[in-house]
Amino acid sequence: MSEVVKAAVAALSEKITGGIPGVAKFVIQDEGALIIDGTGVRAGDDEADVTLTADRETFEGILSGDVNPTAAFMQGKLAVDGDMGLAMQLGAVLS
Repeated sequence: MSEVVKAAVAALSEKITGGIPGVAKFVIQDEGALIIDGTGVRAGDDEADVTLTADRETFEGILSGDVNPTAAFMQGKLAVDGDMGLAMQLGAVLS
């Protein structure tokens, strides 16, 4: 597991307490993936209801609050595959 994924798991664990209703996967290009579900956040590449894919810079910007997830999606910097409703719930938590 890359240091970027480890740091992302730690940061998201602070933001998302209690998990989410469903399974979301964040894929950080060239770094790895993490899973967010009802149990919390962990590194992994499991099947998910929604998969969000971004490069490291965009993902770190979303985590820090410098990049709005909806704006990143509209600009093509964040790809979403699957349950758009779950992605929007997750975006609201991260904003």
